[in-house]
Amino acid sequence: MRRRFAALFIVPALLLTACGGEEAEKKDDAAASEKPAAAPKAPKPVDSADPMPEVSGEPGKKATIKLPKGDPSDKFVVHSLSAGDGPEVKKDDLVMANFTGKVWKGGKDLGSSYDKGGAPQMITAGAETIIPAFSQSVLGQKVGSRVLVVAPPAAAFGEAGQEQLGVTGKDTLVFALDIKDVVPNMAEGEQAEIPSDLPQVKADKPEPATISVPKNDPPKKLTSTTLIKGDGEEIKKGQTVYMQYSGAAWKPNEGKAKAKLFDSSWNTGSPFATQIGVGQVVEGWDKGLVGTHVGDRVMLVIPPEQGYKDQDKGADLPANSTMVFVVDVLAAM
Repeated sequence: MRRRFAALFIVPALLLTACGGEEAEKKDDAAASEKPAAAPKAPKPVDSADPMPEVSGEPGKKATIKLPKGDPSDKFVVHSLSAGDGPEVKKDDLVMANFTGKVWKGGKDLGSSYDKGGAPQMITAGAETIIPAFSQSVLGQKVGSRVLVVAPPAAAFGEAGQEQLGVTGKDTLVFALDIKDVVPNMAEGEQAEIPSDLPQVKADKPEPATISVPKNDPPKKLTSTTLIKGDGEEIKKGQTVYMQYSGAAWKPNEGKAKAKLFDSSWNTGSPFATQIGVGQVVEGWDKGLVGTHVGDRVMLVIPPEQGYKDQDKGADLPANSTMVFVVDVLAAM
């Protein structure tokens, strides 16, 4: 389930992933995991610099960013505009944040999660990501806060820039971030017993799941097994769902105590997000995840006709593969 620059995100590159692609590729692309490109080494953030942008508007709504005249400093600025009254964000917390962004030079609009079709970003606080400006700026802030971020290239896309967004390696970016919530980074609770003819799962740490595939034929029909029952809202068709997942093919791993994963969101530095039930992902995901709940851990066993059919995705995911996914549903919007 390779991460894609989904159209539902106004600033797709802010998904903290380096790959891109056309709409038609979303369902058919290889489900091979892609690790993020090496993150630039960000300078230590400061509270202010000269000159400084101005931000107006009510927190929780789209911000208006007014850029000053003159060139930006080379400082990485993280400035609290209004303090929230929620819990403080700590390292490795999974933070849901809304954003509005601009390029300093020329004032190019980078969009906003508040725009139509937008969605909050999921940020792993303090993690090494393609955009340190996001992961570093939420550290120590409280939920409900609005933060001004001025990110020089070393705290943004580095010397390479981001061509898809029209950002060069010399551009300073400006963001207003609204810290919406901190959510669990994995499903929590005791895992249910799994029938012996289905894969066994160990996933008690924030890392890729261990999947053990039994030495028998896979089910012929889509199987969705709830391993941990969450107490959040029910997932409905068309919602943007945030999740962590690990995937393995059945046959290449049959009888193995530890399957070789062909994909895992845990290797990308941040959860995967997609609209569910609308054809953005393989049919097995659309049908297997609609109706689950936030906080659930679900194991999907997806037959080839609801997966990648006769497409050969390599040794770890050959043609006509039955796929096994362990999915932790973290949030939905």
